[in-house]
Parts: sequence; C-alpha cells; structure tokens
Amino acid sequence: MANLTQLIDDYLAGPAVLRQAVTGMSREQLLARPVAGKWSTLEVVAHLADFDPILATRMKSIIAEDKPQLIGADENRFAATLAYHDRDLGEELAIIEHTRSQMARILRKQTEEALQRVGVHNERGPLTLERFLTMAGKHITHHVQFIAEKRQALGLPAV
Repeated sequence: MANLTQLIDDYLAGPAVLRQAVTGMSREQLLARPVAGKWSTLEVVAHLADFDPILATRMKSIIAEDKPQLIGADENRFAATLAYHDRDLGEELAIIEHTRSQMARILRKQTEEALQRVGVHNERGPLTLERFLTMAGKHITHHVQFIAEKRQALGLPAV
C-alpha cells in the first residue's frame, strides 16, 4: 500500500513539471504538430486541463460516497470538439494547478485507510482511491514525454 503523503506530493509535483516542459515555447510552437499523427503541445496541455478536474471529481466521489459509479470520458472526442487550439496556455496551466491544490487539501484530511475506498468505473471496474491518485499523479509525467518529443522535433532545447 502506498503512503498517502507521498502520493499527494507526487500529485502536486506535476504542474511544475508541465510548466517547465512548455517553457520558452512560442504560440506557433505550441500549435505545431511536428510528430505525425500526434497532438500539438497545446492540445496535450488542454487535454490535461480537461481531465485533471475529471480525475479530481472521481476521487472526491470515492471519498464522499460508497462505491460511486464513475463514468469514462473519450479523450479523442474532447480533443476533436473542445477547441483545443483556441485555448490559452496560461489559463490551462492555472486550471491544473488550482485543481491539484484544492484536491491535495482535501486528500490531506483523509486517513491512510481512505486509499482503499472504491469507485466503480464503467469501463475499468472497481478502482481504489489509491489507484486514481496514482494515475492522476502520473498523468502529467506521462504526457510530458510527448512534449519533450515535440520539442526535439522542433529543434528546441530540452528542459
């Protein structure tokens, strides 16, 4: 079983990693798709900004309710229909930072036992709070590797 404090710390570290990953990128570079078939950097950030609140809401439901039903969301439909290239980078980063700050405050009031509370995802079945927090904590770092790939393809220095 993971340690709640460490999971929260890992979760809170994500926004700084993301902010660093996009440092120095122009609007043109944020919108570029230098890797065929992949999202632009801004689309990656918008995806994170859309799904971080979804993950937080799922965790809140697991904390507050007994075995809540959790509904999946299609990231590709979000990207196709929610104007990702019209988004503002600073606003998207702020959404992620504020979502995680609020969620961390809630999580710090929980006991270690709360990590074993369960929600039932319509696609993945029963999942614990520990699993959701672990997934949420790794979500940004998972996507930052794709931003690094785009930076390299654009000839930008690694950060």
